[in-house]
Amino acid sequence: MPFSLQFNYPIFSISCSHQLTLYNTIKNQPFKFLCTSPQSEEAAKDSSGENGKGHVILVEKYRNGTSKRYIIDNDSEIKMFLEEHVPGTIGSQHLEIPVTELSWLPKVIKDFVLPAGFPDTVTDDYLDYMLLQFPTNVTGWICHTLVTSSLLKAVGVGSFSGTSAAASAAAIRWVSKDGIGAVGRFFIGGRFGNLFDDDPKQWRMYADFIGSAGSIFDLCTPLYPSYFLPLASLGNLAKAVARGLKDPSFRVIQNHFAITGNLGDVAAKEEVWEVAAELVGLALGILALDTPGISKSYPTLALTWLSVRILHLWFRYQSLSVLQFNTINLKRARILVNSHVLHHTVPGIDECNRMESILLWQRFLRPRIIFEVSLEDMLDRGKYKSMIKQLLNLYKEEKYFLVVNQQKPRDFEVFVSFKEGATSLSVLRSVWQTYWLYQNWGWSDNIFDRLEQSLVELKHKFPDLLQQLIEAGWNTNNLSLKVPKEMSIEELPAL
Repeated sequence: MPFSLQFNYPIFSISCSHQLTLYNTIKNQPFKFLCTSPQSEEAAKDSSGENGKGHVILVEKYRNGTSKRYIIDNDSEIKMFLEEHVPGTIGSQHLEIPVTELSWLPKVIKDFVLPAGFPDTVTDDYLDYMLLQFPTNVTGWICHTLVTSSLLKAVGVGSFSGTSAAASAAAIRWVSKDGIGAVGRFFIGGRFGNLFDDDPKQWRMYADFIGSAGSIFDLCTPLYPSYFLPLASLGNLAKAVARGLKDPSFRVIQNHFAITGNLGDVAAKEEVWEVAAELVGLALGILALDTPGISKSYPTLALTWLSVRILHLWFRYQSLSVLQFNTINLKRARILVNSHVLHHTVPGIDECNRMESILLWQRFLRPRIIFEVSLEDMLDRGKYKSMIKQLLNLYKEEKYFLVVNQQKPRDFEVFVSFKEGATSLSVLRSVWQTYWLYQNWGWSDNIFDRLEQSLVELKHKFPDLLQQLIEAGWNTNNLSLKVPKEMSIEELPAL
C-alpha cells in the first residue's frame, strides 16, 4: 500500500529572461516523497499523476535493484517513488536483474570475491577454476604449516626427541603471523580489485610505500623482543597489503609489455630478472651483515636500511615513470583533454605518460569530477521543475547528465551521472565538457546557457579530439575509462 511523507522546504523559482536567476522565495510549499512497494505499481501510477496530473520523467536505478522514480505534476511538486527490487513480482519487471550463477550467494559476498560484472566480464571456465583452486590452496597452506614446524626444529627450536611441543608452539606463532598478514591481501583483493586496471603505476608505487612501513615494524622487533608477535604481525599485515597491491598491478604492466599475446613468455623472463636481482641483493645484504660496524650497531643497521630503502623507492618511481601506456585512463584523459581544450592539440604517448602524476589521487586533481551523483544531490533535491526539464532537453543527445556544483564557487566541481547505455566514450565526452567549462566558466548565473554552449562545443570539437588521438597512436578502441555501475539513469519520454 502506498504511503507518503510530506516535508516543508523553501521553494526555489527560476526566472528566465536574458539571465537565469535562482533565488529563494519567501513562500514555502510542500515537497513530497511518496514511497511504494513494487507490488503496488498501479497505485503508484495513480499517485504519480499518470492520470493526467503529472508523469514519470526519470528512473534512477541502483545496483541492488532499488530505484527512484521522479515524477513532475502540474503544481510544480516533485514526487519520488522509492521501489525496492523483488524478483518475479508484478510491477518491477522493468527493473529485473538477470539471474546469474551463484544467485544464492549474498550480493555483498559476491561483489567481494568475484570480478566486477561477473559473469559477463570473464570466461566461462573462470568460476570452475577458482572453485578448484580454493581447496588446492588450502591443502598447500596446511603443508606449509607442517613444514614450518620441521624447519624450526632443525634450527634448534625443540627437537624430535625432546621438546617438540616447543617447536610446534613456535610454528603456531610464526604461522599466525603469516595468517594475520594474509588478511591484508584478502581485504585488498576483495575491496579494491577493480582499481588496478585503471592506474597500475599508482598502485604499484603505493605498494612499495606500504611495504616500507611494514619493514619498519620488523626493524623494531629487536628493540621490543617481548612484543615480537604483534610487531611481526603488523609488519606482515602491511607487507601483505603491499603484495595485494603489487601483484595485480604488475600483471597489468606485464600485459602492457606482451603486445603479441606472449604474456607467459614475458612473465617467465621477468621472473629471471627478479631472481637475478634477488641473488645479487642477498649477496650484498649478507656482505653488509658481515661488516662489524653494521652487525654490532643497531643505529648503524637502521640508518643503512633507511638509506637503501629510500634508494629503492627512487628506483621504483623511475622504473614506473618510463612506462608508456597507449591506453587512456582518467588521469591521461585529463591531460589529453586539457591540452585539446586549451591548445587544440593532444600530446603524444611519451609526453603524456611523462606528464602523468603517479602519486596524486584523483580526488586531488582539478577540476574535481564526482561520478554517480543522485539527481537529488545534483539538482538540490530536485525541487525545480523548470531546471529538470531544461536538463533533460540539454542532454537528450548525451548518455550522461553533467551539472556544475553551484555550492562551491571557489572550487570548480562537477557532478556527473550516466544514463543506461553509457560507454567509455561517454566518460571521455563528460571529461571534455568538464574541462571546457572549467576554462570558460566565469561563474555566471547563466548556468544553462553555459552548459548549452559547452555541449555545442563538444559536438563540434570532440570528433577532432578523437582524430588527433588516433593519429598520435592512442588506443581509442579500448579506453580504460570505466562507466560506474552502482547507479544508472533511465530516461523516459515526456507525455
